[in-house]
Amino acid sequence: MSRVYNFSAGPSAAPEAVLLQAQQELLEWRDSGMSVMEMSHRGKHFSIIAEELEADLRSLLVIPENYKVLFLQGGASAQFSLIPQNILNGKTKACYLNTGAWSDKAIKDAQTYCDVVVSASSEATKFTTIPEASSWTIDHQAAYLHYTSNETIHGVEFQSCPDSQGLPLVSDMSSNILSRSFDVNQFGLIYAGTQKNMGPAGVTVVIVRDDLIGHAPKTVPPVFNYAEQANNQSMLNTPATYSWYLVGLVLKWLKGQGGIAAIEQANISKAALLYQAIDQSSLYSNPVEIVSRSRMNVPFILADESLDKQFIAAAEANGLFELKGHRSVGGMRASIYNAMPEAGVLALVEFMAEFERTH
Repeated sequence: MSRVYNFSAGPSAAPEAVLLQAQQELLEWRDSGMSVMEMSHRGKHFSIIAEELEADLRSLLVIPENYKVLFLQGGASAQFSLIPQNILNGKTKACYLNTGAWSDKAIKDAQTYCDVVVSASSEATKFTTIPEASSWTIDHQAAYLHYTSNETIHGVEFQSCPDSQGLPLVSDMSSNILSRSFDVNQFGLIYAGTQKNMGPAGVTVVIVRDDLIGHAPKTVPPVFNYAEQANNQSMLNTPATYSWYLVGLVLKWLKGQGGIAAIEQANISKAALLYQAIDQSSLYSNPVEIVSRSRMNVPFILADESLDKQFIAAAEANGLFELKGHRSVGGMRASIYNAMPEAGVLALVEFMAEFERTH
């Protein structure tokens, strides 16, 4: 059996070294005599896994001591509702930037719990741009400003941390966390599902500043209360133990690659290769304005839509999988997260050139 290049937007490709280590340790982790999936989350062996997991994430992202790190369940989608419940702190409004499908979903869910001020929206451009900061309307009475740092479906990414004008900044980093450098101190809360750059589905990381938690109404169940979870090491209920372990392996792999700085340079190189191939082509095009293009998710459209099915079939015949675009936008999409080697991008670029030559 030969492994294919997997361009899925998530669950996505994992580092092969991580898969091999997990395979090797499946029956017995270290000298425990058992598999990680058999361990009690309260036991001494899993405690080591949990402690190393948090320590490695803190090290990679340089997370200050005054931030809690939580490992929860329910995906980023659950956080769309849990964030306003946990950090409104008596306020009735929150500001949101709407730059794509995922920020739009976050807005809709938050409207159940507060008045949402849409400070800026790129819906009029079909989410192919990020509105100029000078055009944003930020309500200073709001509890926070929320944005999605990378829109997986539309392929739009913020290239720097936005100015929240003094409001706590909240970011959904599900599809670009650990792929580029940023300063955690600029944020009030960061959250991310792990199934793109951090490991398998089943874990949601929440990094939240101390002063923002502990104010949730009593109507919020303890398992959904950030302060309660922080006080119980994210173990108010049985966590997704095996997924925690796999996320931990990915973090150690990333440290072995040279950390965030090194992987960011690799990501810049991979994205440049693919965008160059698209921009120099007469068959392919990318709809996103150049300054807003994502390094992680690269959508592209064929000039002749009738070729889409042929392109997908031929790509799979060449070991290039999961290139079909999201059903809401069509076309193609290549997700090139941390675990995608440059060889995979080169293989895709070569295939695209050959497909264009013959079509």
